[in-house]
Amino acid sequence: MKVNSSTFREIGQPIYILEEAKLRSNLSLIADVAKRAGVDIILAFKAYALWKTFPIFKEYIGATTASSLYEAKLGFLEFGVPTHTFSPAYTAYEIDEISKCSSHLIFNSLSQFYRFFESAKKANPNLSVGLRVNPEYSEIKTMLYNPCAPGTRFGVTNKKLPDKLPNGIEGFHVHCHCENGSDVFVRTLGHIEDKFSAWFPQLKWINFGGGHLMTHSDYDVNTLIKVLKAFREKYPWLHVILEPGSAFAWNTGCLVCQVIDIVEDSNIKTAILNVSFTCHMPDCLEMPYHPHVRGAEVMLINKPQHLYTYRLGGNSCLSGDWMGSWKFDHPLQIGENIIFEDMLHYTTVKTNMFNGISHPSIAMLRTNNELEMLRTYTYEDYKSRMD
Repeated sequence: MKVNSSTFREIGQPIYILEEAKLRSNLSLIADVAKRAGVDIILAFKAYALWKTFPIFKEYIGATTASSLYEAKLGFLEFGVPTHTFSPAYTAYEIDEISKCSSHLIFNSLSQFYRFFESAKKANPNLSVGLRVNPEYSEIKTMLYNPCAPGTRFGVTNKKLPDKLPNGIEGFHVHCHCENGSDVFVRTLGHIEDKFSAWFPQLKWINFGGGHLMTHSDYDVNTLIKVLKAFREKYPWLHVILEPGSAFAWNTGCLVCQVIDIVEDSNIKTAILNVSFTCHMPDCLEMPYHPHVRGAEVMLINKPQHLYTYRLGGNSCLSGDWMGSWKFDHPLQIGENIIFEDMLHYTTVKTNMFNGISHPSIAMLRTNNELEMLRTYTYEDYKSRMD
């Protein structure tokens, strides 16, 4: 089915729409950065895991990163390449299978390393093992996403590392960004070197984690390339890896839904939708992240409310399943499409079936404006979760 990519007026049910042209644009930029900087940039499944699009990804990148057994299996079986895997804590009943699906296995603590290193290497002798370290510095403003906050459960500080690393540790993993710019990476890298460069001669690789939002319009890609090249010149034996998630799917698609009712209380109009923030856009409530709505303007609470100003309400029974407010240039009508921009990264991997609400389908808009369905959800998907 051919659709109008501006209005999606042909669509009358909720659907996430990934645009192939925008995805390829992001992938081209990321592949170019990797080539010019001489590093590997790999896909983090925690932000994007639409495996039916992996054939497109494989034209641009060569590996993925996982945070669990199921993500590791997805990379190994569907992407076709062992994953770079990190978990806050591995279990005895999963470590062998995770190791077999991985090329790199990163431990979060020395105690986990001592407990599982031998069994992991026995399961996969080719495994390259690393350790997550904590530079005790991050510029992430939302504490929910700050892995370096005091009391963090992530990584080992330099004070807890022995001068000679245990045999078998070949790399360090450092993650302390969340949708940050290259200027933040420059400042963070200084802390990483200050805390951990003494151990660099004992390593083969270093993974600078995710959060490098290089596909954002304001991101200074040249600065990122410059600082990565300078780092490699300083430590030429270290293979450098970055594993962003959001950057791959940033602004590559939307969530199209419909107005199903309009209610008013205390002079506040709410357009109720056939989707839910808590179910289908959880970061909006969790982060919190205020999404852009196509053709509407975000209204500040202390700003005079326009005649066509609406809250947008989800269709779950959670009282707080709403956000607001947006100003439209016309009165909203029942059945009208509401298009939430930038709803592919994180959203599609974090949705849930709370209340048994119908889950939006997932589709890809091909470059010729043909809409290809990737996944349609049914009652059986809801039922099977508790089967």
